[in-house]
Amino acid sequence: MRYKRLGHSGLFVSELCLGTMTFGGSDDMWGQIGKLQQDDADGLLKTALDAGINFIDTANIYAAGKSEEILGQSLKNVGVARDDVVIATKVHGPMGEGPNACGSSRGHILDQAKASLKRLQLDHVDLYQIHGFDPATPMVETLEALDMLVRQGHVRYLGLSNWAAWQIVKAVGIAEARHLAPITSLQAYYSVAGRDLERELAPMLQAEQIGLMVWSPLAGGFLSGKFDREGKTAEGRRVSFDFPPIAKDRAYDAIDVMRAIAKDKGCSVPQVALAWLLHQKVVTSVILGAKRPEQLADNVGAVEVTLSSEDIAALDKVTQLPAEYPGWMIQRQGEYRSHMLQ
Repeated sequence: MRYKRLGHSGLFVSELCLGTMTFGGSDDMWGQIGKLQQDDADGLLKTALDAGINFIDTANIYAAGKSEEILGQSLKNVGVARDDVVIATKVHGPMGEGPNACGSSRGHILDQAKASLKRLQLDHVDLYQIHGFDPATPMVETLEALDMLVRQGHVRYLGLSNWAAWQIVKAVGIAEARHLAPITSLQAYYSVAGRDLERELAPMLQAEQIGLMVWSPLAGGFLSGKFDREGKTAEGRRVSFDFPPIAKDRAYDAIDVMRAIAKDKGCSVPQVALAWLLHQKVVTSVILGAKRPEQLADNVGAVEVTLSSEDIAALDKVTQLPAEYPGWMIQRQGEYRSHMLQ
């Protein structure tokens, strides 16, 4: 397991992160993703720790707080030292029926931070993330509330999730101008079958030195190798919960190439998909959301898969995004002087 600096901070996290969205679901949307209860969660956490994973991600909205509760108890049950793990959680989604029980207002953030710490049985979280963009709350209010949590010692680092590039850069500018705690990371969807992030977000993240945590690296299980264009399907959440949306023709092309690479290297198709992400310079950590220890162990094996330049080129070719404006114009006009940088 390798460890990378999270953005421009001094915090080092494992290049694979244990996601806990599979913890605590019942007969609702969360149950379609996972229904792991305490004993199974303890086993997954131990498997992750034994593999060298020190980074664990959850959110208050996962199973209406049950994921945080189970994770907090798992940390106790497994007996891991607090300083040996980096715990991340998120706030934004609805946690009640009222109009103020969601979003990124000062009140909601402060209330939910306290509630998350109680469920996790912790006195601080290492990374606190705004789970989505709230159009109803002034950005400065959100950032000042987060800064307050850092100054109080309840939160160590700050992150965002599912924000557009312009929104993130605006937040960075406000934080710098007002001397607020900086934005350290972004949690976003990225996979070999869904490369939209490369248009605007990836170059921005690299320019601003903001770390990237990848969610759904296997496109909701579509890149598991259990699906093909002939209509073969498999059990799993992609069958009942078709998310995130992907261009399936491109995804099938990618699966064809990954099957050939996996056969050549003696590894699994998911390992190839994860290894492709680990080869991307913008990626800091890839979140794994498993239901079984053996599934997690297979995913962890991706750190041992080295893709050649030919492998990368073959996958890039079949998953290349269609050119869009202003990208194609920026590239064209950049050619006037880009050769001077060589």
